[in-house]
Amino acid sequence: MNNQRPLVLFTNDDGIASPGLWSVARAFEPTAEILICAPMRQQSGTGRSLTGSSTGAVVPTEGKGLPAFSVDGTPAQSVQHGVMEVATRMPDLVVSGINYGENCGNGVTISGTVGAALEAACFGIKAIAVSQQTDHNLHHSYSREVDFNAGAYFTKIFADWFLQNELPFDVDFLKIDLPTNATLATPWRITRLSKKRVYYPTVPDRQTSYAPQSFGYTMTLDPTQAEPDSDVYAVFVDKVVSVTPMSLDMTSRVDINALQQHAERLLD
Repeated sequence: MNNQRPLVLFTNDDGIASPGLWSVARAFEPTAEILICAPMRQQSGTGRSLTGSSTGAVVPTEGKGLPAFSVDGTPAQSVQHGVMEVATRMPDLVVSGINYGENCGNGVTISGTVGAALEAACFGIKAIAVSQQTDHNLHHSYSREVDFNAGAYFTKIFADWFLQNELPFDVDFLKIDLPTNATLATPWRITRLSKKRVYYPTVPDRQTSYAPQSFGYTMTLDPTQAEPDSDVYAVFVDKVVSVTPMSLDMTSRVDINALQQHAERLLD
């Protein structure tokens, strides 16, 4: 009988110093072997990118008793280095987060938090991307005002389920989003990914056409207009924890045979 504790790799897109990362890792101490491998600096909005501008440096980092490494790279690259270079065996689970700010709707492909979970899933590793709704001005912060205890609690619950069971059909990883002020008693709900866009880019206010200036973003969506069974509606309207099963298969749910016949008629 194998009594070896599961190896859980922790990463994020906010960077190695983020309190959200350490809060969720600590929740697994009693039951798992922990490995932290996260970006050296803020990497929000990098999706699953494997940028060539990263050096790929992997630096042992003070982990307050936990093995931790900083990676000069994106969240997805942190997963790659953690899995292929640092870990002594294949991780049983990758946890990405806890992110400052929810990752809901069709913007999830932008999220480095989700990108890390995608990368893990492409290795065949079970993964969870967890994010917590915060004020917009805290998205790129390491604010101590945010309480991540509920996020760590729900992550651990679903991680235990993931680790003890085979993944359901077409589920490659889970995306968990918590509303502001969530507690251990907040209800949770299985949701679908909304097709709505939560945040829209804001045009830079340039003094000249060549002045360096990045796009910002602002929330323009009325959440009540989102699909009632979606992650957006759950978090923003009903204020419950959203648990979204995610698949690597991004194929449209169209009838493939019918589309084939339709296309053949059009192209004849």
